Amino acid sequence: MLDRERDVALQAVRLAASVTRWVQDGPSLGSVDKKDKSPVTVADLASQAVICRMLDEAFPGQPIVAEEDSTPLDKPEILAGVLAATDAVGAAMTEAELRRSIDRGGASGSPERFWTLDPIDGTKGFLRREQYAVSLALIEGGQVVLGVLGAPNLPPRSGLTGEGTLLWAVRGQGAHQSPMSADVVEPISVSTADAPDRARLVESVESGHSSHDHSTQIAQRLSITAPPVRLDSQAKYAVVARGEAELYLRLPTRAGYREKIWDHAGGVIVLEEAGGRITDIHGRALDFTHGRTLANNRGVIASNGRFHDQVVQTVAEFDFPD
Repeated sequence: MLDRERDVALQAVRLAASVTRWVQDGPSLGSVDKKDKSPVTVADLASQAVICRMLDEAFPGQPIVAEEDSTPLDKPEILAGVLAATDAVGAAMTEAELRRSIDRGGASGSPERFWTLDPIDGTKGFLRREQYAVSLALIEGGQVVLGVLGAPNLPPRSGLTGEGTLLWAVRGQGAHQSPMSADVVEPISVSTADAPDRARLVESVESGHSSHDHSTQIAQRLSITAPPVRLDSQAKYAVVARGEAELYLRLPTRAGYREKIWDHAGGVIVLEEAGGRITDIHGRALDFTHGRTLANNRGVIASNGRFHDQVVQTVAEFDFPD
């Protein structure tokens, strides 16, 4: 079940990861600020273009909900950079093809089946040459059924060699990882730590993404003594899924903000299939039936599942903007 979808998704994310690495290894990352002041780079656009084109060729007409659009290509230096990046990995496109592929990600969702893509989750981490991820997921009937995370700067574990890590999961089939450049595959699973005082916490590098002050206070109440590890992107889901941390908190920082589905879908299924648990701060399952945002949820709590309810109860002691 979903074998073809899985294979296409893995191939697409692996190619997108190679194009992001090509850009990151170059002299300039080529970024501009969007209307919301968040950065978008040549690599974001090239990644979205190659993935959307591959999905469109394999599954014509299926909706794709992705983060970017082709507007930044109006800047000649950005257009030239994206054309060069796609050409460098053997996915050359004309300007028209490039714009069409990027804008295939403009769907608002579907009640039946759609893909959701974050071509670079953690763009600021990418710009710092730290952690970032390419995240692709398939959603059917409001449930994430397939997810792939490409983390080019996240080392493989368990003695596997290679640069970067590819993680993926299909609903009901467990979670797996392999080095980005190799075909060696291993299953992954969450840690067995069964009490908060044994937990390791991961959170966003950017305080605008999650309240660091609240995280510190919650960790203290849970008797978590290990210092938090701060990572950009859905690499946080990855390290919890493979047992290198037990808890990921993404706590609301401002009223009215709702999480984007592409920021979580791929990581959610990888962690769930590895044995973990994900809810919002109120203990509700994440609801992917409301278009481009998790409109019915506030924040995210992701854990190895052993003491999740205790974390939810502790978080409930704090007031967060709605």
